[in-house]
Amino acid sequence: MKVQFSRKENEMTKNFLLYGANGYTGALIARICSERGIKPILAGRDKSKIEAMAKQFGFEHRVFSLDDAKAVDNGLKDCALVLHCAGPFNRTSKPMADACLRGGVHYLDITGELLVFEALAARDEEAKKANVMLLPGVGFDVVPSDCLAAHLKRRLPTATHLTLMFQGLGRISRGTATTMVEKINLGGAVRRDGKITPVPSAWKTREIDLGRGTTTVTTIPWGDVATAYHTTGIPNIEVYSALPSSARTMLKASNYIGWFLATAPMQSFLKSRIKAQPAGPSDEERARGKTFLYGEASDDKGNKVVSRQRGPEGYTLTALTALAITQKVLDGNFKTGFQTPARAYGAGLIMEIEGVEREDIE
Repeated sequence: MKVQFSRKENEMTKNFLLYGANGYTGALIARICSERGIKPILAGRDKSKIEAMAKQFGFEHRVFSLDDAKAVDNGLKDCALVLHCAGPFNRTSKPMADACLRGGVHYLDITGELLVFEALAARDEEAKKANVMLLPGVGFDVVPSDCLAAHLKRRLPTATHLTLMFQGLGRISRGTATTMVEKINLGGAVRRDGKITPVPSAWKTREIDLGRGTTTVTTIPWGDVATAYHTTGIPNIEVYSALPSSARTMLKASNYIGWFLATAPMQSFLKSRIKAQPAGPSDEERARGKTFLYGEASDDKGNKVVSRQRGPEGYTLTALTALAITQKVLDGNFKTGFQTPARAYGAGLIMEIEGVEREDIE
């Protein structure tokens, strides 16, 4: 997308690069860009796939791998920002962020990986000196939940405890499944007294009404354990997800056999099963899908607030929020340094997306 973009004291015409454009989510974003008349530069390491997509949509394209720093630097030339969609981000975020900091390019990604958020948060001063914004998690991970956390903090400024819960109705992509498999032996995590604290996988289970009847939810090491703290300052945070009973059983089993599931043969087997599945939900599945979120904040005096939120299917929501934030940055609306979605754009950011609703529960 070519726009007039203000950086420092100069007005420059710049572009945005969509890296990992041939992945499931990247391709969905590219398709929506085409429908809206937006023209990103498509990029990735698979030459044949990137060229085919660029020809299909009439977009510019660049081909480079993230293991070649010079190639990445060249790939980011004349770009105002990167929307990074190529995971697993524990391997790909650092080389891309490195290049963005070297080149003065804003960094956005769609990660939900806890350690990636913390690694980028640690580069806050570095990003400020480079006059760029590092904003990971511009998709379903973690825009809706981050905005809900900020809304709850706004309702109860004295909050010391935050609980977030969610359910996504729909299939997950191969990329998401691969990331989950690679982390199957790492256990869970919560935040206690401001510090990320390891806990067993599927540590707690609760029954809660997310907005469509009582649902069983289980603790997971979701990105909000990192981001909600940076957004709200609330020191105690737990995140739960509604999972199939088979997934809960697997998580609990991983506390005992995680070492075995992490071995090379088992990882190869599990990933081969993932590759045999569809790339992600079909258009019809996405159209039928929904996301439901529930959040509660409380303080040490016994005060408590509860809110629910619902919206489009997760991958659709990811594409819409990622592009909404991309446009804001290209319009010059950004904060330098490490940011979270709600810290940069407020609790109302998610309400700008069509189909999102929020209700406060007394």
